Amino acid sequence: MSLHSNLSGNHENAHRKNRTANVFDMFMIAVAALVILLTLLEVWMILFNGTPYILQAVQSEEVLFAVKLSIYTASVSTAVCMVLSIPTAYALTKTSLPLKRAAKILVELPLSMPYLVLGLSLLLLFSSGFGKLLSHWGFQAVFSVNGIILAHVVVNLPFVISMLGTAFEGVDPRLEFISRTLGASKARSFWSITLPLVKESVAGATILAWSRALGEFGATLMLVGVTRMKTETLPTSIYLDMATGDTGAAMASATILLLISAASLLLFNIINRKAGGRLRECQLK
Repeated sequence: MSLHSNLSGNHENAHRKNRTANVFDMFMIAVAALVILLTLLEVWMILFNGTPYILQAVQSEEVLFAVKLSIYTASVSTAVCMVLSIPTAYALTKTSLPLKRAAKILVELPLSMPYLVLGLSLLLLFSSGFGKLLSHWGFQAVFSVNGIILAHVVVNLPFVISMLGTAFEGVDPRLEFISRTLGASKARSFWSITLPLVKESVAGATILAWSRALGEFGATLMLVGVTRMKTETLPTSIYLDMATGDTGAAMASATILLLISAASLLLFNIINRKAGGRLRECQLK
């Protein structure tokens, strides 16, 4: 009788835990469904209102100018970001940099700052004596394409450094140590061991930085302003069209931006999937 009672009690406890787990899962699924629905509505509203004007937009000289300038500035700023972020992320994770923790906090601080504030800081910098000296030497940032690129770099650099820093921290230090014991210099070890192991993360960071630069608005607006057919990127084109009441053109530009971003995200997911598969293969070995 006692054994039967224990079995019944265990079965009841298991049933209660299973029911609690089901309720918990249902709650999480309901919240996820709400978020998915909200995102779907946002995307649908852009596509529904912008698609009818796409043909007109791609025939517009102004929209084509904005697309070309957006792609150009995003590409250049992303290249600059990667050149600066790879050494910085490595220094913050793999070297004996003095005050490393404080330096890491300082580098990542802009992640928590509004982009308008970052743009304001750039505007103040290039309005100072130092900025005027740079302008005298030929680097004009305020109200120029250079300013758009600089704004993109300032906004994206902390994000890319943080992402690559996480990737470098995931590299097994024993592999680098073995490489050094076999006679490789630290530079050779970096190029032959460390960097190849994080190449998917580098590729993913590049794609995300490019996509983020394509849609950057706040810092660009503060530093460069908005001038049609001069500093007009896709986000600023949307801003100008909405300000002048041309909703159709604004939605068309938003649709183009959405489609480019979706393609970038798809490519990022493909790279991530390959990286995950390679990681599982390494774990199995």
